[in-house]
Amino acid sequence: MAEHQHCAEMTDTREDKTNMTVKAGIYKHYKNNLYKVIGVARHSETEEEHVVYRPLYNDSGLWIRPLSMFDETIEVEGIKVKRFAFVEEG
Repeated sequence: MAEHQHCAEMTDTREDKTNMTVKAGIYKHYKNNLYKVIGVARHSETEEEHVVYRPLYNDSGLWIRPLSMFDETIEVEGIKVKRFAFVEEG
């Protein structure tokens, strides 16, 4: 339980250190699957920030992805789109 609280604290302070914004809630991947973002955690060795999330279309557990990759804009068929687009709080 204490580790979860620590993760939440890091989520609260993350905005002071980067201009990327990823908040808890439901996101749609550019390939149309939905994911629930739990929060942002920091790697213990590198201090790199990672988004903690889980797919809503199956029960494959929790996943992480570097914040910079989660929040990036990519090109799909010549169109720039967010890799994960915020849908709603949840």
